[in-house]
Amino acid sequence: MKLLNPKSERFEHLDEPSRQIMLKTIAFFENKGKARLKHDDHERVWYRDFLDFLKENQIFSSLLTPTAYGGKNCRWDTARNCDFSEILGFYGLPYWYTWQVTILGLGPIWMGKNEAVKQKTAQLLKDGEIFAFGLSEKEHGADLYASEMTLTEIKAGEYRADGGKYYIGNANEAALVSTFGKMADSDEYVFFAVNSQHPNYECVKNVVNSQNYVAQYALHSYPITDGDILTRGQQAWDSSLNTINVGKFNLGWASIGICTHAFYEAIRHAANRKLFSHYVTDFPHVKQLFTDAYARLLAMKLFASRAADYMRSASATDRRYLLYNPMVKMKVTTQGEEVINLLWDVIAAKGFEKDMYFEMAARDIRALPKLEGTVHVNMALIIKFMANFFFNPDVFPEIPGRTDPVNDDFLFNQGPTKGLGKIRFHDFQMAYSRLSLPNIEIFKAQIEVLKTFLATATPSAEQAKDIDFLLIVGELFTLVVYGQLILENAAIQVVENDMIDQIFDFMVRDFSKFALQLYSKPSSTQKQMDLCLQMIQKPVVNSDRFEKIWIDKVYALKEAYQMNE
Repeated sequence: MKLLNPKSERFEHLDEPSRQIMLKTIAFFENKGKARLKHDDHERVWYRDFLDFLKENQIFSSLLTPTAYGGKNCRWDTARNCDFSEILGFYGLPYWYTWQVTILGLGPIWMGKNEAVKQKTAQLLKDGEIFAFGLSEKEHGADLYASEMTLTEIKAGEYRADGGKYYIGNANEAALVSTFGKMADSDEYVFFAVNSQHPNYECVKNVVNSQNYVAQYALHSYPITDGDILTRGQQAWDSSLNTINVGKFNLGWASIGICTHAFYEAIRHAANRKLFSHYVTDFPHVKQLFTDAYARLLAMKLFASRAADYMRSASATDRRYLLYNPMVKMKVTTQGEEVINLLWDVIAAKGFEKDMYFEMAARDIRALPKLEGTVHVNMALIIKFMANFFFNPDVFPEIPGRTDPVNDDFLFNQGPTKGLGKIRFHDFQMAYSRLSLPNIEIFKAQIEVLKTFLATATPSAEQAKDIDFLLIVGELFTLVVYGQLILENAAIQVVENDMIDQIFDFMVRDFSKFALQLYSKPSSTQKQMDLCLQMIQKPVVNSDRFEKIWIDKVYALKEAYQMNE
């Protein structure tokens, strides 16, 4: 596996129509050029040129229409959607964002039972339209229980919708806005579709100061019929959460794209800048910063790509993706922040300059961990899987790498959203036992101490109420899962042992960092502190390995890519 380079990537793992989508999209941005890209960002120009390009090439129609409702090359294929997300993130978060919120808006439609709306949606996608997901509200955020959007029955089959939604991307122009609310007389959950251009739909304002349009909208006695209703009751509730499973996964791929472009720009600048008669990249600490950034970025991509394999292979009896998915949203995006921080420490003030892509990257990378609620929300979800993951493994067939051109049917038929604590996983130790490298061995020893901690120094009832305490435990657990999928994908992608060991160099350090934080918590007991001290380890230093990675993998990219001006 390698970093995306738009100037050389041919997407040979894709079928020809999909390859052309990726190559045409890259050509669109390279022809636009960095100067225009930055101008539009600074002036907050609505990306009409990009939407016109998508319409002309029917790209959303191809990528986001399930095969049953689309033409020959239409399918919802998570693997190629990841490629597209990465490209859009690479060139700028606003372009990714209109894609992302269209995906969210489509979720309740494709998951629903309203065949007429599905057929209409397929045609709207052909026509180049965009979509929106009306879930959050100004006073309640994503607290669905407190939703104040109501649907009031006027007579059989006819209703009026009233209420507001907040922080809704694309809601200024969306052909259909999938809107979540409650029936006024029963509080039954309901999803229904509205049009942003209807006279009873008020686009109140853009609530952010950016190129995106993130709307506050209000419905004023908006007329709804049974023909506009997508789902009701438990199915409406499930489709809201299952849509997030499908859509918010893309946050990690936006981070990967942003970090990759920023990496190319940063190393090109540093390798060509002299200070005190030395190039910046000659300094040992700079080599360390770049190598760490590269290792973390490659790990992000290895993990997210492997998580996509589990999404594509999911079924009613294999729901492991429900652990890996929020980790792409949370872990990959927070690692993206770390990558940008490392690069920024090298290029320093250059990262603020208005002509640099990096200036956008440093701003936008912060948004991604926060677009799906918060890190806390995802970590609270992840912790539910911890007991079964460590202590109650099951047997599953091994999941291969999945780039086959098929529609991911299960994603729109995920079923009930309950029972997360009952989900089982294969034995994570299988991945760790396949390879013996110095830093993997240290990491495995750290994992064993963590298991002992959970079994014999289990957090007390009071500690369990301390969200911060549980977050740190969750970070340690997350690292174990992160390493597992990295190792699984490293075998599939045939990543060199030196590179894998370099990745686990930072994994050992991160594990030690969180163990120290847990040790330092006011409530940690003596036994917990003793075990935390055992988790704190130093990675194996290998200067030959480091120098090889630096020269062959990192410094080799100094002239690899520069966006057209």
